[in-house]
Amino acid sequence: MKQQVITAALCLTGLSVLFTSCQTEREAIVPEARSNPWADDYTAVSAMTDYKQWGPYNVHDPACLKVDDTFYVYSTDAIYREDKEEAAAAGVPLGYIQVRKSKDLVNWEFHGWAFPKIPAEAIQHVRSHADGKGATNIWAPYVVKYKDKYRLYYCVSAFAQSVSYLGLAEADSPEGPWDLKGCVVKTDTTSVMNAIDPSIAVTETGEHWMVYGSYFGGLFALQLDPETGLALKEGDQGHLIARRANGKKDNIEAPEIIYNPEFGKYFLFVSYDPLMTTYNVRVGRSDSPAGPFYDINGNDMREEKNDFPVLTHPYRFAGHPGWAGVAHCGVINDNGRFFMMHQGRLSPGNQMMDLHVREMFWTKDGWPVVSPQRYAGIPAMELIAADFVGDWEIILIRDSKYERNLAAGQILWGEGELQADEVNVSIPYTFTADGKIVGEQSGSWCYDKCKNTLTLELGKEKITGLIPHLGQDWENQQKTILFTGLESHGFSVWGKRVK
Repeated sequence: MKQQVITAALCLTGLSVLFTSCQTEREAIVPEARSNPWADDYTAVSAMTDYKQWGPYNVHDPACLKVDDTFYVYSTDAIYREDKEEAAAAGVPLGYIQVRKSKDLVNWEFHGWAFPKIPAEAIQHVRSHADGKGATNIWAPYVVKYKDKYRLYYCVSAFAQSVSYLGLAEADSPEGPWDLKGCVVKTDTTSVMNAIDPSIAVTETGEHWMVYGSYFGGLFALQLDPETGLALKEGDQGHLIARRANGKKDNIEAPEIIYNPEFGKYFLFVSYDPLMTTYNVRVGRSDSPAGPFYDINGNDMREEKNDFPVLTHPYRFAGHPGWAGVAHCGVINDNGRFFMMHQGRLSPGNQMMDLHVREMFWTKDGWPVVSPQRYAGIPAMELIAADFVGDWEIILIRDSKYERNLAAGQILWGEGELQADEVNVSIPYTFTADGKIVGEQSGSWCYDKCKNTLTLELGKEKITGLIPHLGQDWENQQKTILFTGLESHGFSVWGKRVK
């Protein structure tokens, strides 16, 4: 085996060299050709009659449940190029929660729709409080197992209003059929919150909590009766757990809550901004699903300020049109491996909605970060410093500064494409064998194999604790090395080796 002598295998601190005994000698990994499991552009299978080929396509607001060896994803029935007449002629239902399943989180089979129609009680509530409008489909489902039953939470609403109905159905199988069990919480024009986007957490003592909400009033936590799955106290709407700065203009929605036993914390993932464009995921944590939740800077998420860290944001690597709307996530703990799922809207049109599954990692300080690339089932392996020598693309996630006209936190019709300063674009860099970084900013790099962490110095900023891993370079269709982590302001830093 050819020896690789890489001085960056040693950690450089100023002029001193810190030797680590964890380094081994082997051939360096280089990017190698590997076909993507599916194409991003699904125009060719976007007709209503093509629905059986919608495995990873037309996915919006995904929630995931694993049953035995099968992953199920339930999602809002949002469809690119929806055609009601074509659907009716083909006998294809529209609006009733899409269901898909997979054995590996990569290859997805479209299973069909959960409901045959929108529940009548939900329609009656919404339209009686919204001048006869709304209730045209079912939004943002969430499924959880309790004892021998599967519980499907769903919401029916009037767009851009706080008029909503959040209901519960049960089944003996994750594939249904589903029996309606009633209303969990409902809101109208007099409510301070909006009854959409549910997620459920169960504590070690058996308490059940639902987090829900949106632009109208923020996010709320409601305690449930474990035996019924409905509100523990009839008529209770819960209490506030999260808002954001400028909440009368800018959007917060799509709470997702999950427990990490390693850190003994509940993590609340939230989505900011318009769903078609600058949608992005942020996170806070708490000792309880009832809150209070705090962000990485120690800010209470109930305060009217923007929280950090920022895990996802619209982005574009070279050789690809890029992705918008990368939020409203579902998170799953698969025997200690965490994965985040969310929609990705293919730019520049941002109308096609692909399922993005990203592996999630955890910093030493107990904060989640996600891979810069979608999961493709590539096995992990130990890395060495020589693996990092080569050409890279790095994205330093930042917020958009572009000001849009919004209605209920969403973009106005016809403004669905990203502006130039709304997307985070990758920057090319070269990592040299002597630990230098050459590119737009000069700097240095260092890999600590014992801790499997990467440190970068770019310009005046030092970024520590980056987590490298093998993955799929979807833009170049090759297996490569990736990294993810957070910089000092709480924004994600993503990188991939391209040569």
